[in-house]
Amino acid sequence: MRVEYINPFVESAFTVLKEVLNSEVKRGDIYLKPTSMSIMGVAALVGLAGDVEGRVLFDMTKESALFVAGKMNNENFTVLDELAKATIQELANMITAQAVTKLHDLGFKFDLTPPALFTGDNMEVSTNLGEVEALIVPMELGPNLKIEVNVAIRERVK
Repeated sequence: MRVEYINPFVESAFTVLKEVLNSEVKRGDIYLKPTSMSIMGVAALVGLAGDVEGRVLFDMTKESALFVAGKMNNENFTVLDELAKATIQELANMITAQAVTKLHDLGFKFDLTPPALFTGDNMEVSTNLGEVEALIVPMELGPNLKIEVNVAIRERVK
């Protein structure tokens, strides 16, 4: 996986989260995971197709999702209702749109799928990308609150 594909997503996630939460966001240490992995409870998935193919997954606990939705709406959410879910999808849209703009400026061309939201316990996401591992960038939002930006991208096989 080429670093020029990854950096725009990492930079965009950091910038957008800091802006919408209006608080400090800390980037954790980057690590790799297999593309078949358990999610923490709430995940927004955006697919990529074109010069590159793959997906970006914004993975978080329910508590983190409620925190983010609350901050973005100036409300206190106690349940992951439709507004909270739509807010997490919009966050994924905001981050990926900014990243894609940066990638387009570098000459890469591809399309995105609208974010799909998955919620639940003991769920696993699998990607049929062959040998590609997912690069994970944790974004710490506060005590016991984080979002993992999970990027699995490869150049399209022609």
